Amino acid sequence: MNGASQPDAVLPSVILRPGMRSLPSGHQRHVVRGGGSLVVRLAAGDRLAFRDVEGGQACEICFFSGDGRSDMSALGVNADGNGDGLRLAFGGIDDSTARSLAKLQRHGINIAAARSIGLFGLTSTPGAIANFIAARDGFLLVAAPSAPMAPQDQNTATDIELIIARSTPTTKNDNVLPEPLADILQDIRIKAATASAYLVKAGEYIQVIDVSGRQCSDFQALSLRKVEKGLDLALDSTITRTLLGRSYPAPGLPSIAFDRDFEPLVEIVQDTVGRHDAFATACNSRYYDDLGYPGHINCTDNFNAALAPYGIAPRKGWEALNYFYNTNIDHLNQLYLDEPWSRPGDFVLMRALTDLVCVSSSCSDDIDAANAWEPTDIHIRTYSAQKKFARAIAHRKSPDADPQMTQETAFHPRFSALTRNYTEYRGYWLPKQFLSEGPIAEYWACRERAVVMDLSPLRKFEVTGPDAEALLNYCLTRDIAKLPTGGVVYSAICYENGGMLDDGTAFRLGPNNFRWIGGDDYSGIWLREQAQRKGYEAWVRSSTDQLHNIAVQGPKSRDILKEIIWTSPTQPTLSELEWFRFCVGRINHSDGAPVVVSRTGYTGELGYEIFCHPKDALAVFDAVWEAGQKHGLAPMGLEALDMVRIEAGLIFAGNDFSSETDPFEAGIGFTVPLKTKQADFIGRAALTARQQHPRYKLVGLDILSNEAVIHGDHIHIGRAQVGVVTSSTRSPLLNKNIALARVDAGIAAEGTAVEIGKLDGQQKRLPAHIVKLPHFDPEKKRARGLA
Repeated sequence: MNGASQPDAVLPSVILRPGMRSLPSGHQRHVVRGGGSLVVRLAAGDRLAFRDVEGGQACEICFFSGDGRSDMSALGVNADGNGDGLRLAFGGIDDSTARSLAKLQRHGINIAAARSIGLFGLTSTPGAIANFIAARDGFLLVAAPSAPMAPQDQNTATDIELIIARSTPTTKNDNVLPEPLADILQDIRIKAATASAYLVKAGEYIQVIDVSGRQCSDFQALSLRKVEKGLDLALDSTITRTLLGRSYPAPGLPSIAFDRDFEPLVEIVQDTVGRHDAFATACNSRYYDDLGYPGHINCTDNFNAALAPYGIAPRKGWEALNYFYNTNIDHLNQLYLDEPWSRPGDFVLMRALTDLVCVSSSCSDDIDAANAWEPTDIHIRTYSAQKKFARAIAHRKSPDADPQMTQETAFHPRFSALTRNYTEYRGYWLPKQFLSEGPIAEYWACRERAVVMDLSPLRKFEVTGPDAEALLNYCLTRDIAKLPTGGVVYSAICYENGGMLDDGTAFRLGPNNFRWIGGDDYSGIWLREQAQRKGYEAWVRSSTDQLHNIAVQGPKSRDILKEIIWTSPTQPTLSELEWFRFCVGRINHSDGAPVVVSRTGYTGELGYEIFCHPKDALAVFDAVWEAGQKHGLAPMGLEALDMVRIEAGLIFAGNDFSSETDPFEAGIGFTVPLKTKQADFIGRAALTARQQHPRYKLVGLDILSNEAVIHGDHIHIGRAQVGVVTSSTRSPLLNKNIALARVDAGIAAEGTAVEIGKLDGQQKRLPAHIVKLPHFDPEKKRARGLA
């Protein structure tokens, strides 16, 4: 030894995957949504663990033996069960029950005489578990029954989780496929590093499934009519990108993929991943040759072999829609790749727009992260043109949550009659603008008359229990102890470092009864985690599916609603309802649809929000619409909403704040009453320090140019960057471009001249100056009903 230190041994890579649930080998996870059900096949020896995720949710289970009879003794329960028969929510908020019934019927099972047992209930704690072992093969039906929740009540429906430890574990390439979307026409397994061609008729659906997760699949299609004429005009990614104005097609309006003749070939109908590639070709021999792997199997050669029987000439490189391939372009204009985002069972669903010759691969790339270093299988299913599937994109409430396909709100039938221009927002389709109006007309209707808009995607959580007030007072920045019953308060939720998790409103329904309405599903998870960490006796249960809501905003909103909102003598009338208060009422009369009406909004105008159960949504909308006609009521979409909220200085998550932004930097320092709130709350110490030593400030900008600026544009004084634009719009009222911006606190004084960088930030600048927020009605007289 010469005394020199020895290098440390190279350790294995440490990789954390918070977005991937880690289950032991042979374990499967299923989720039954509140109000829904599912059916799974069991084998003797399978171990079952049921979990009441949020607490307070009833669960019913029933085992069916091979002869179709219910037989609870197979789960070690008295053969007669202890229930009164199944209480399934047919036609409820989740159509899974209808699918469960159809699956049982396909296996000759009649549930008419079935007996179930009940698990959990109103007093069960979050995370409560019940365990069983299956003694025989059969089918298990699991239901999370619920009754419709009145908006003034809190008997919401939440998820039940089922973990099955299989007695005979499966291998990675034998993962359980998701349930078929309908009766299957073709069922094609594409083994790792191979490809298969198949014919699809016009109108039929093609489902590309990633069996094990993290696996790419190149897809190509040619018009069968043209192939039979000897024409080789395949799906063309460049033309598709050009016509759509986006990187690749997605469910919604930009959903079509075209061939070289601009003929539409397929429509993307559903997508559970949302990250694909349409720039690179399918992998080819040249790619591997250049990297030192001559002769490596590749997708282009596999395509050539699969398409040869159709007389399609081979190519050196096939263009394709590269499903699940995770690519991007960095700031140096370099195309790079990483592991796919897809997880086991993720899929893309397409509809054929003409008769097609299709080919799909399981990509053979095992020399980099394209397939997470280990190619696995792809599965193809096709379905009849007679089946109709809704356009949908998967939304995950948290990184490790199961995907939920885009839903239509309960008000969709009425709004969709007025527009086809929708966008996906947090798991729901919402109107962007309306055919008969347009954003500018909708804007003026809000400022001069009244508008109605759909805000159902707002996340709602019922917070109940003896420690509900203590929980919210600890987690929210506002002083919840001072909130009276019938009151509403706007607040931030912060992390310990003072960064914002969410903003929203807290409603107090009673001494121990609250409702939190925010923008992020994680705020409910966070509240539940804090309750468990602190030992609070409080429940936090999601009610988003049970409460849909519209906003009626504008100077005429009170005149419209006072005609149709009935309240009991113990509640304020609509005319008496004060700013940031709510009332419980009904539509038109004492037997009308129940509603909760709050005097709140997101426009800077006098306005109200109406909450109801989805089953009553059309009755609520029709009453509002009819009463509003003589007042000039118009629908309003998200584009016009963005205009009015920016004028009013109202912030939007992801644009104006993030977890790196504290409430002072987001322009809502008034939600942090450090001097008057005596109780401790999460982030208090950090926020105290941040208030004393501010880094940034949210300001308004008047832009001295008619050229648009966008979120993310840099703000400069001279060469130095001093801030960033967070939101911007053209203000019809002020007749100029305005913006919200976060700038260095030292240069945030009103009147400071700045420049907004375009192009590379240096070659082109738009002059602006800092102004006081908000641009519109700084004293909030209109929202208060004083103007």
